[in-house]
Amino acid sequence: MAAGLIGRKLGMTRIFGSDGSVVPVSVIEATPNSITRLRTPEQDGYAALQVGAGTARRVSKPVAGQLKDLDKEQQRPRRLHEFRVDATDGFKLGQQLDVSLFAPGDLVDVTGTSRGRGFLGTIARHNFRRGPKTHGSTNIRQPGSIGAGTTPGRVFLGTRMGGHTGDDRVTVKKLEVVKVDADKHLLMVKGAVPGARNAVLFVRKAT
Repeated sequence: MAAGLIGRKLGMTRIFGSDGSVVPVSVIEATPNSITRLRTPEQDGYAALQVGAGTARRVSKPVAGQLKDLDKEQQRPRRLHEFRVDATDGFKLGQQLDVSLFAPGDLVDVTGTSRGRGFLGTIARHNFRRGPKTHGSTNIRQPGSIGAGTTPGRVFLGTRMGGHTGDDRVTVKKLEVVKVDADKHLLMVKGAVPGARNAVLFVRKAT
């Protein structure tokens, strides 16, 4: 396990390789993150780095109490997140982490919240087929049978039905880092990442 960064999805674009090939990339902005807390097996039962990103107008008193040992500009992070690590050796409280953690060719896991799709029926959600629209049919977009009445007398868990779709925590694994722009705090990874524009993302090296 390795340290990671809190970032923001800017969108997708494409870049050209040296051989003229076109590579679709997702652009992630990851401004420097501060290490706000070191979790150790002796004190917490596991090893992790708690990092903060951005600047909030204010934080709650419990959070402010935990961050009182940091510099003043680091005491109001907009977001906090923990990244599990094998050991916290080599890291210190208040240390800045930036996109230099990654290099072109690295594989990363990107976690975020997928786009919400609202309520979808079985046709849009599970690719069901509709029934006939003519000859008196009443089964045009109905889901069909969901189980017998007597045995088992209930609906099995996992039965495909209409329902809320999207807005789930999703991790896309082993995306290749194509380019790192340290001056603009940008990561460009090959392929798509979860969420809409400006979605919060957590980027770490693939395990």
